[in-house]
Amino acid sequence: MSTRRNNDDRIALLQGTLDLLILQCLVLGPCHGQGIARAIQRQSEDVFLVEHGSLYVALQRLEDKNWVSAKWGASENNRKARFYSLTEKGRKQLLEKTSEWQRLTRAVGLILDANRPAHSEEA
Repeated sequence: MSTRRNNDDRIALLQGTLDLLILQCLVLGPCHGQGIARAIQRQSEDVFLVEHGSLYVALQRLEDKNWVSAKWGASENNRKARFYSLTEKGRKQLLEKTSEWQRLTRAVGLILDANRPAHSEEA
């Protein structure tokens, strides 16, 4: 998975972050891989771009951990596709990882705010 800055500058994200975003996409119901990638891109306002290689490796990893299940079906354009669903174990993992992510981002915010230079108001 990559992030986009000014259209071309991409930065790799951690594997756990991609897992979390995939699990979140599946909260509303089953979805095929391409739909998950589009949802992540759309919901991040085109900041996160999920490459197919990264996505399908992550989906396989989540399936191996029993956080998602998969079954074959037909996509909206009538193509054969695997549809992924969040399992109960995956739902629990999503709650745990979301809480961890929120603690992490809060801690980073605290550090960034603490080290922000104070603005002096000299006239």
